[in-house]
Amino acid sequence: MDASEITCLIVDDEPDAGWALDHILRPFAIRLERALTAVEALERMRGRSFNLAFLDVKLPDLDGLELARRIRAIDPLLPIILISGYYYKDDAAIQQAQAEGLIHDFIGKPFLHADLMRAVARALPSRRIRRSHGGANPRLCGAGARKPIP
Repeated sequence: MDASEITCLIVDDEPDAGWALDHILRPFAIRLERALTAVEALERMRGRSFNLAFLDVKLPDLDGLELARRIRAIDPLLPIILISGYYYKDDAAIQQAQAEGLIHDFIGKPFLHADLMRAVARALPSRRIRRSHGGANPRLCGAGARKPIP
């Protein structure tokens, strides 16, 4: 399978963070669907198949870890990458979620393009994901960054 067959769900209530993920992943021909709330994400999950999901930890209607649990009930094999400006990779809650297999990976905000792409490659190891014009750009982006920071 190639990247054009990859469909990714992005769940983040901050439009700028969703915009950043969208603009980093779009050149790889990954189809993206965005949701601003957990309820909207769960509605999108019903009847659709995704290959990858990015979840923000802080959503207006549900904690991202609880959303991951609910998504697991719908699709136990979906790789989930948690994104947060509130937690760190070594926080106990994140470590426990990874140990339990609740989440596949974690990325802190702001994040580097290269960190994002490494997480995607780890989540989808059998997929060939190539950018149409060069490698990942190591600029920062994330919460509050309308455009990647040079």
